[in-house]
Amino acid sequence: MKKATKVFKALSDPARLRMLKMLESRPLCVCEIQHVLNGSQPNVSHHLKALHEAGLLESRKDGLWVNYNLPQKPESPMHAAVLSLIRKSLASDETVKKDRKTVANVNRLVITCRR
Repeated sequence: MKKATKVFKALSDPARLRMLKMLESRPLCVCEIQHVLNGSQPNVSHHLKALHEAGLLESRKDGLWVNYNLPQKPESPMHAAVLSLIRKSLASDETVKKDRKTVANVNRLVITCRR
C-alpha cells in the first residue's frame, strides 16, 4: 500500500507529469528539464526525487551529468501499468506538445554555457 501511495502522490503534480512525458522522448539531465519547465534547479530536483522514489524513473551518472529516464523494466505490474497509461495519455495536450518541441532542441552544453 505504501508504494502505491507514493506512485499516485508523485503523479498528482502537473510538473511531474510533464517530466514523465518529456522523458518519453529521451533521457534528460536536470538542467535540460529545468530549461523546459523554466523552473528552479532545487524545485526540479525535488520533483525528480519524488518520481525516482516512487519507482517511475531511473537515473544514471554520466560524467558530470545525471541522466534521468523512464525505467526499461518497471519494478512491478502496477508501475508498468501506470507508465503505460502515461505513455498513452496527454498526446493532444498543448503543454505536452510544446514541451516535446523544446526537448527536441534542448542541448545541455548550450544551456550550461549560457549560465
